[in-house]
Amino acid sequence: MESKDIFKFIKQSFGERNILSMFLIAIGVSVLFIFLCAGVLFYFRGEIFGYFAKGYLSLSPDVEENSKADITEKIIEKESIFTQEYFVVDAVKKTNPAVVAIVISKEVPKYEVYINPNQKKNPLEELFPGFNFGAVPEYRQNGTEEKEIGGGSGFFVSNDGLIVTNKHVVNDATAIYTVYTNDGKRHAAEVVDRDPIFDIAFLKINSFAYSHLPLGNSDSLFLGQSVIAIGNALGEFKNTVSVGVISGLSRSVSAGDSTGQVELLDHVIQTDAAINPGNSGGPLLDLSGRVIGVNVAVVQGSQGIGFALPVNSVKGAIESVKTTGKIVRPYLGVRYVQINSKIKEANNLPVDYGVLIKAGSGAGNPAVMPGSPALRAGIKEGDIILSIDGVKITEETSLSSLVGQKKIGQTVDLRILRNGAEQTIQVILEAFKGIQ
Repeated sequence: MESKDIFKFIKQSFGERNILSMFLIAIGVSVLFIFLCAGVLFYFRGEIFGYFAKGYLSLSPDVEENSKADITEKIIEKESIFTQEYFVVDAVKKTNPAVVAIVISKEVPKYEVYINPNQKKNPLEELFPGFNFGAVPEYRQNGTEEKEIGGGSGFFVSNDGLIVTNKHVVNDATAIYTVYTNDGKRHAAEVVDRDPIFDIAFLKINSFAYSHLPLGNSDSLFLGQSVIAIGNALGEFKNTVSVGVISGLSRSVSAGDSTGQVELLDHVIQTDAAINPGNSGGPLLDLSGRVIGVNVAVVQGSQGIGFALPVNSVKGAIESVKTTGKIVRPYLGVRYVQINSKIKEANNLPVDYGVLIKAGSGAGNPAVMPGSPALRAGIKEGDIILSIDGVKITEETSLSSLVGQKKIGQTVDLRILRNGAEQTIQVILEAFKGIQ
């Protein structure tokens, strides 16, 4: 009788509800509660670890009282070091085999010293035999020899031996380029292509034995983010690792190489990770080991000021070389002057940003190139291009860098100023055909 009353009570309590669904809801709530507790424990893991470490030491009979505090501090410090330095060590361990040193060699004249027997004889030689009076040593070329003249860095971007480096590292068409991998092996390298716009180039070695680096997203970087630079420092210390932070974004700098050539680098990443001569072409990595930049320049005489090309401006060239064997860039096909406050005042312009479409000096330098995407879209001399796809064109964010990040065949919106009125013109970008 009593058992019947119990069943009757359960039936009245649940009514028409499905007992199975109630059971599943209870299980789901329990699992959610467990995940919530686990998340809280993970978030406060450092404090919890320190608390239990102190408790353990206070109960340990083998540890003297005056040393317990020091040991606890060291344990907590060790846990902190693990969470911070572990990522750097792990990233370097994963990426180091894909970073290479590039040695630049060249056939240079080989000279020897000799005494020209046709020199006029000095009369003092007859008075003092054995002494060579008046014989002036001369130099003459005796063939050539291969000699190292410089170095740089690079990294693999595919498993078939394709390497990214800086254009200024491999700009000499008569030089010989040799790649040294992290395992100490020497590889003959050939230049695949040099970028006509950005300071990057591609080398290739005949090997499938090396892993390549994954590419990150340079558009999602933030100031203070930790970064790692790896490269052939000073052309002598291969695979040197340095750690720092991102000190600035969208910088614009003028960089010169050993030949005296100067190039404007815009939209680059500034970092205080040590970048020395020879690091050029090496990767700038995040703590996950993904490439976020290509190291390109260092300010001579400074401390902690180096620059890297953002990887997003390099991705298009990498894909182009992988698919076509050469660098193919999108282009607009205009000549222009970057507008700033001085240009605005000198030309009585209504804005202090954007670019003024203007012909170059001399014949054969039209403002809009014949057969170019800009001409087909109706761009005219005197137009001011204000933005591309909503991104304002400034000295820090140049027209060339914005176009260089687009794809061939992509339609972009140009906001232009013509005769005092703004309008939007759509342009379909095509493959780069020449210097703008």
